[in-house]
Amino acid sequence: MSGLALGIMSGTSGDGVSLALARFSARSYRLLKYKTYPYPNDIAKTVLNPDSLSVSELSSLNFRLGKIYGECAIRFLKENRIHSSKVAVIGSHGQTLLHAPKEKIPSTLQSGESSVLAEMTGITVVSNFRERDIAAGGEGAPLIPHFDLEFFGHGKTRSLLNLGGMANITVVKNKRIISAFDTGPGNCLMDYKVNQMTRGRKGYDKSGVRAKTGTIDMGLVQKMAAHPYFLRKPPKSTGREIFNSRFIPKHANLATLTYFTAYTVWRAHLDFVKEQPHEIIVSGGGACNETLMEHLQCMFSPTPVVSIECYGISPQAKEPLAFAYFAWQAISGKINHAPQGTGARGSRILGKITPGANFKGVR
Repeated sequence: MSGLALGIMSGTSGDGVSLALARFSARSYRLLKYKTYPYPNDIAKTVLNPDSLSVSELSSLNFRLGKIYGECAIRFLKENRIHSSKVAVIGSHGQTLLHAPKEKIPSTLQSGESSVLAEMTGITVVSNFRERDIAAGGEGAPLIPHFDLEFFGHGKTRSLLNLGGMANITVVKNKRIISAFDTGPGNCLMDYKVNQMTRGRKGYDKSGVRAKTGTIDMGLVQKMAAHPYFLRKPPKSTGREIFNSRFIPKHANLATLTYFTAYTVWRAHLDFVKEQPHEIIVSGGGACNETLMEHLQCMFSPTPVVSIECYGISPQAKEPLAFAYFAWQAISGKINHAPQGTGARGSRILGKITPGANFKGVR
């Protein structure tokens, strides 16, 4: 089976909706188009602070996010002059509001009603990928390792580092996964600090310019690095339940938080990766933070640290591209899951299928 698949990703950074359109066939893909649309201001604030929402508000948010995803998909296809009938499936990760795989009753909650998205676009939707992994005894994240293995897992040892709201790595070699897990915070702590510094006017440190100034407090770096999460052995995953504004010490400046983010990635490789990689390939918004990348390059030297843009993929396009692939696999009845990264009991086909008007043709 070959065809167009559209991936929609709204990550833990809460900055907006990223879409990627790709054509898949066998073990190859062609990324055709990519774009990110910012969230409305009120939604951006809400998804970063969901704890205070009532059941009624959570239900309303679920449907509103579905509508926003639908609007973004329609706008994206229109801007690129692609008729919806040409798209076989949409893979929608949804907005993570809670990730609690270690609770007495493990759970995870991704919001963004797939029925609304399917109704608005007429396209079959695959969503809610994390839940099946948790049901199979896994952490529910990271899910990207299956994509990393399929498309970057041939040959020498590589570490695929994604710096979204949280940071995760997949270390691959010779068609197998060496290690895969969430290392800890990606952009989230830096974003919280910038938002505080600018009184809400800015949501992130563009190009890492602000982090270039200020003195790095190594004492605070070591204090934060003593958190139990960093000592836990993989498989493991995390979210804003741990790494939020309350995690940040009172006197931590942006320079310190940026260094700390790089440090936790570096330490994770030293502590939990048996085979040190020949190359670190970075994706996500953090790949655009020059200061963060410089820290990583210094720490990992002489191992090269490069943006995934070197491989023809925009740093923020990788995750929506991966979920487009997962959806395409799901409707093809094929595995879209790497249990090595989550601790699940075995490989599964992840995602819930919401039929669109094109479902008969897709089947």
